[in-house]
Amino acid sequence: MSGPHLHRLANGFTIAAEPMAGVETIAVGLHVDCGARHEEARTNGLAHLFEHMVFKGAGGRSAREISEAVENVGGYLNAFTSRDQTAFQARLLAENLDLGIELIADLVRKPHFDEGDLIREKDVVLQELGEARDLPDDIINDHFHSTAWPGQPFGRPVLGDEASIAAISVGDLQGWTRKYYRPENMVLAAAGKIDIDRLIGMAEARFGDMETAPRPVAEPAVYEGGSFVEKRALESAHILFGYEGVGYFDADYYPLMLFSQAAGEGSSSRLFQAVREERGLAYSVGSSVAAWRDTGMLTVYLATARREAQHAADLSRGILQQAAIDLTPTELARAKAQIRATILMALESVQGRADRLGFQTLVHGRPLDPAAIVAKIDACTLDQVRAVGARLFEGRETLATVGPALKAAA
Repeated sequence: MSGPHLHRLANGFTIAAEPMAGVETIAVGLHVDCGARHEEARTNGLAHLFEHMVFKGAGGRSAREISEAVENVGGYLNAFTSRDQTAFQARLLAENLDLGIELIADLVRKPHFDEGDLIREKDVVLQELGEARDLPDDIINDHFHSTAWPGQPFGRPVLGDEASIAAISVGDLQGWTRKYYRPENMVLAAAGKIDIDRLIGMAEARFGDMETAPRPVAEPAVYEGGSFVEKRALESAHILFGYEGVGYFDADYYPLMLFSQAAGEGSSSRLFQAVREERGLAYSVGSSVAAWRDTGMLTVYLATARREAQHAADLSRGILQQAAIDLTPTELARAKAQIRATILMALESVQGRADRLGFQTLVHGRPLDPAAIVAKIDACTLDQVRAVGARLFEGRETLATVGPALKAAA
């Protein structure tokens, strides 16, 4: 098995690929450096609506013909939008790689953007928004972001809201394409049964004629924190509290991952054992870490009975704070083993490898060596991990609740 290959076309378009032995399939994805944090307030939700709209017709194919083209050969085509990235993914037999690249290229370069389709797709997105609002464990993430990063593009919801979705026009979609779907802003990532030279030739044919332009820069995210409550007459309480973490390039990135893993992730963590197993205070509890280029967060999610909500939240805070003082070598060793296994297991998946290539190349400019990542994780000391935990609590907490109002941290 050879390692990853990186190639840039003359116009700045990047191809990242990794052949894998013993497989007959490929995963290919176009990763674009644009998402909800690049939008204006007036058109919040534009990145996500764009992702929907390109599937309504592109490259001379209707929505049905796009679906049939990929499913006729047993393949799969999908996309997602986040705060800082949009990606279009195809999973196919290796012999159909050209079709996958053709379809993805048509989606982003030759979308039809019909006015009637836009009206109908806005209704679909509004249904998606309504579904998210009906699910407390979903909408609470939007409440957290808008409270932690208020009045900023980074804090706005990926789906937008009724007013911003209604305001989006075909002209806005076309302007979004021109501004962000530029060669320097894209990475085509592929893994599986791949011929590298053939892949580069396909990319050159589909993307090599794109005109260059400066890479847009998103407005920096400035963390503020605070409290938000959405009162609902629910039997349960849904709580998400957390603190500003670190970005991908921070020296504390891996120590923070280890702190969260040891203190709050998984059924063996302190948080799960104390809150659920020993006291039965919550049916769902756990911490997680998220990172972006310029910021990050560590959060704890709790789903519990209303009567237990304040107690469960206070106990969870205390557990994390105590872990920053006395996390043990055994807990740290277990966290390292868990993260190491997650990284290496993902490498055995064709889709996992392609996603890793695209994401890392978009963020870091190149694929990262998994062995080097594992070495950095193994090198983290107990003092480093405790220190990054303590650093969290020096900043302001963000608390979002769906259900009853709660007291924030003192």
